[in-house]
Amino acid sequence: MPDTAGTKPIASNRKAFHDYHIVDSFEAGVVLTGTEVKSLRANGCSLVDGFARIKNGEAWLCNVQIPVYGHGTFFSQHEPRRDRKLLLHAEQIRRLVGKLQEKGLTLVPLRAYFRKGRVKVELGLARGKTKYDKRERIKKREAEREIARHARKS
Repeated sequence: MPDTAGTKPIASNRKAFHDYHIVDSFEAGVVLTGTEVKSLRANGCSLVDGFARIKNGEAWLCNVQIPVYGHGTFFSQHEPRRDRKLLLHAEQIRRLVGKLQEKGLTLVPLRAYFRKGRVKVELGLARGKTKYDKRERIKKREAEREIARHARKS
């Protein structure tokens, strides 16, 4: 997990932690246009339906919505849900290709943030949870809250 000191958060994908077991996580840079960066600073983005894929030896961030920048001109506007190239080392991409061959693993964006003025995305190598796993997690969380509530009363 990347160091969080000196970062400015843009968005996080809480749904990913609910729907997936995160096996591994790592940081990647994102190739953006000027209005996309301005829009991220002003409006943020939505990572909920996003995923990453590797095609032709390059990593791509797909289905992540960055809203249109309101003060841009008609010619400088970007498409909100276009595929964006991720900046990773070749060795990281090779390792990911090997991991993604395993059944049930996928790449999901966990959070987006600025680090030293650059937009970064934390990607998670994830395995889907079953309904049973989700229910168990909810029961465990509620039991912990109940214990904490009783501890405060006594």
